[in-house]
Amino acid sequence: MEKIRIQKLLADVGYCSRRKAEALISAGKIKLNGHPVKLGDKASYQDIITVSGERIYLPKKKNLRYIMMYKPRGYVTTTSDELERRCVMDLLGDDIEERLYPVGRLDKDSEGLLLLTNDGKFANDVMHPSRHISKTYRVTVRPDVTEQQLVELSSGIELDGKKTLPANVVVKTREPGRVVLLITIKEGRNRQIRRMCESLGLEVARLRRVSVGPLKLGMMKPGTYRDLTADELRAVRNAIGKDN
Repeated sequence: MEKIRIQKLLADVGYCSRRKAEALISAGKIKLNGHPVKLGDKASYQDIITVSGERIYLPKKKNLRYIMMYKPRGYVTTTSDELERRCVMDLLGDDIEERLYPVGRLDKDSEGLLLLTNDGKFANDVMHPSRHISKTYRVTVRPDVTEQQLVELSSGIELDGKKTLPANVVVKTREPGRVVLLITIKEGRNRQIRRMCESLGLEVARLRRVSVGPLKLGMMKPGTYRDLTADELRAVRNAIGKDN
């Protein structure tokens, strides 16, 4: 049977991301058939892989699953949390037998569209900056926003010494003391939208991700989820392919 890199194998079966698997390998927590492994080592689905002594189930044929969730505020985007905060995985019901993990992140105080899957390649393609998959956020800021601030948000904000890529910014509604913006970006730095706004002195009162590429949140309610349709999955893969 063909052997593949262990970090890719673990990502493909939905155990964790490649990056997390690489960190586990470097920390000496992964063994292959009882022996410690190093980065670059390969394995097959017939091998025995353990992580911190726990055997990882490697199905010969994996059932790939693609879930769209409306993440509510107050949940962290991790598979587990050492602080015992509520995780998005807690929202999944008994109908989900596969071991899924989130594609990217939404911070605890943000809400909206979140993808979960056990398809490592799909997750990496959606998240990787080189794919330029757009993400649109409905952002409520206070107290108001000036034309100059809109220009700066659109042209790019310097975060951690590096300027963000240009964004598409549209004023959706403007009321006394609050403005609702639609902001579309094609990268995904940590808490990027919040940090962009806060760097200009804007208070983010609410942040909701309403789309990822061709996928729309639509009329979903917080805490609910559903499988992607075949057409939706095809549309995402087409979007990924156009940027290559």
